[in-house]
Amino acid sequence: MTRTVPLVVLAVLSFAAGAFTGTAPGRAEHDLVQRYVQAWSQGNYTKMYALLDRASKATTSRSGFEAAYQGAANTATLISVVPLHVGNRVGETIPVVLRVRTRVFGTLRETLTVPLAGSGSGASVKYSGALVFPGLRPGEQLSRQMTLPPRAELLASNGTPLAEGPSRTSPIPDVAAQVVGSLGPIPPGDASTYAMLGYPPDAKVGLTGLERIFQNRLAGTAGGTLLAGSRPLARATAVAGRNVTTTINPTIERAAITAMAGRYAGIAAMDPRTGGLLALAGVAFSALQPPGSTMKIITATGALEAGIVKLTDTFPIATESDVGGFMLQNANGEACGGTFLNAFAVSCNSVFAPLGVKLGAQRLVNVAERFGFNESPSIPGAAESAIPSAATIGDDTDVGSSAIGQGRVLSTALGMTDVAATIAMGGRRPIPTLLAHQRPHFVHVTSRHIARLVQQMMLAVVQYGTGTAAQIPGVNVAGKTGTAELRNTANPNDPNANSAQNTDAWFVGYAPAGRPRIVVGALFPEQGAGGATAAPAVHDVLAAALQAH
Repeated sequence: MTRTVPLVVLAVLSFAAGAFTGTAPGRAEHDLVQRYVQAWSQGNYTKMYALLDRASKATTSRSGFEAAYQGAANTATLISVVPLHVGNRVGETIPVVLRVRTRVFGTLRETLTVPLAGSGSGASVKYSGALVFPGLRPGEQLSRQMTLPPRAELLASNGTPLAEGPSRTSPIPDVAAQVVGSLGPIPPGDASTYAMLGYPPDAKVGLTGLERIFQNRLAGTAGGTLLAGSRPLARATAVAGRNVTTTINPTIERAAITAMAGRYAGIAAMDPRTGGLLALAGVAFSALQPPGSTMKIITATGALEAGIVKLTDTFPIATESDVGGFMLQNANGEACGGTFLNAFAVSCNSVFAPLGVKLGAQRLVNVAERFGFNESPSIPGAAESAIPSAATIGDDTDVGSSAIGQGRVLSTALGMTDVAATIAMGGRRPIPTLLAHQRPHFVHVTSRHIARLVQQMMLAVVQYGTGTAAQIPGVNVAGKTGTAELRNTANPNDPNANSAQNTDAWFVGYAPAGRPRIVVGALFPEQGAGGATAAPAVHDVLAAALQAH
């Protein structure tokens, strides 16, 4: 939901003003009022204000004038004002019939009585509070009395309530606590938005989690009365919200909670065939961290697409490599290399950082963005995976660091889960959703051939590489570890250089490879190596999901 909803007005170039005959002064007054209401129909408050008489301008500022009209528009949930007929002058006023369309109160046909100061070509509009909405009489103020219907239920994929009733209770509170989120007073920055939807100012709205994501569906439509003083101008009947069945699977959600074991972490589980999110635990979509070597899925995709490497190409066994003049070391100073397939399986930085430089900033950023980086997430409230633009990413050292998920590259467990799901689905990226029974939506990222090559490397990670802890007997599991360095771990003078708090632990994996049913991504900030910390957690969720889903 956006923070502001601009007033939508219809520009009316001409309208039926009725037959008018009379003197030139009468025509001038008629034209004055016509210009005023036409400017209103176009949302041009500056032009309207310019037509006021001097006394009105002396007592009402330009900002106060617009605020009065905007306040009335919010009260009435105004969408558009269309002038229909400008009448003849009666005493000191000219009546105008307008058609007013509102979000909550439907379409009204009311008369606006426009007071004038002066006459003929010297006439101006005399501002009064009754001018801000058709149907108001002098001394009346526009107001409303509104109520919301009872909030609808949030349901798990199996129909079990996650949040129901005024107190938003659930028979599975352990699962609900992870995903439902909270209700609270309307945030000040959203006040205008909710006012335009007819919400009473003391309404409780979804602030986080599923309550926020499905706010409009759950809340329904407000009902009540639009008042001119004490007179009803219009009434609207409240419409109950709709129960929302989500994609959350309680069994898989519990498996994710158990796998976190009380640790600060985020775990996301997705059905790659639909994009349905089966579990979101902890900080699964809110914590942005450098993705470490899980980023090598993206780098490998780009390098294979560009034809600058093959799975059988061999690289020197080394403990470090020169990346733009900086000697970048492998994790724990290990020596690695060999075939490209093997370099991926053992997550060899000395191969992938120079490969990222060879791929180049433009191509690296391009492929990352196809995988969903720098794109507004489909889940409201989810943090956006980010990589600097090719123009700002920096020098070769920065490009090489970005290629291995360091530098200024950031993602969430959900973001990298979608990256793995793209490979699982043969190069098509599923758009994540939390609403059950939706038609799946995919975005083409790479060819099926390239995706199969990357999958072959991800299988090797679990078969004999850094992710063996994710192995499931009798099941082909594909995955990638990540150990993102947060502080310098290569300083020989630092006694804490090898502390687990220096690195984020990542793992993304899916199964069964070739016919994927479940993709899981896990992030354990400041908790060591991906293979040792995150891979076992993903293993447990994959195993539970394959048994239940």
